[in-house]
Formats: sequence, structure tokens, C-alpha cells
Amino acid sequence: MSDIAPQANQTQDTAAPRDSLDEQVIAALKSVYDPEIPVDIYELGLIYECNVSEASRHADILMTLTAPGCPVAGSMPGWVEDAVMSVPGIDSASVEMTFDPPWRPDMMSMRAKLEL
Repeated sequence: MSDIAPQANQTQDTAAPRDSLDEQVIAALKSVYDPEIPVDIYELGLIYECNVSEASRHADILMTLTAPGCPVAGSMPGWVEDAVMSVPGIDSASVEMTFDPPWRPDMMSMRAKLEL
């Protein structure tokens, strides 16, 4: 987003401001839910890193699962990649799974804790 005010001869856009690419990717991540817990993976604290490059139109996601033996371990990275790739302006994405550090309940956002 630009912090530069419009010049006097320019008209200011009156439409609602468009979310940044980072914000759009995070919104896409929030559309993915752990099927065993009624909270999205972002609020659960399963996303450790989300690096978005507007220049290369690429997103790198580092994530974990609630447990290494999670039944969706093979599927979840694909769900995350599909969600991120649905964002206009993203041409490629990579999702890496890690269990270091292992997920803990205190990694959940306050919103997630209240929903549970």
C-alpha cells in the first residue's frame, strides 16, 4: 500500500481500499480448517511463516499440524497451496511442513481459544 497522498490534479479512489497481497493470502489461509477442530489453521497457530513476494508473485508458507500423526497430514499442504493459489496476484506457492517446534495449544490466537 502506498502512503503517498494523491496530487491535487488526481482524483482519490472512493472505493474501499483493496487488501494488500499479504492480507489476501492470510484471508485465504483463514479459509482452511482443520477438519477435527472448528477453527481455521491461521487462528490455530499452524502457520509459522507466510512470506509473500509481490515482485515474484510467490508465497512461501511454513506450517505445522496439531500432531505429526494427524490424519490429514498428507492432504493439508495441498489444501493450503490451493487456497493460496486462489488469490489473484499469486502465481506460485510452496508449502513446507515442519514439526519443529511442535504445535502447542498456547500457539492459538485468543479468537481460536474463545471459539473452542
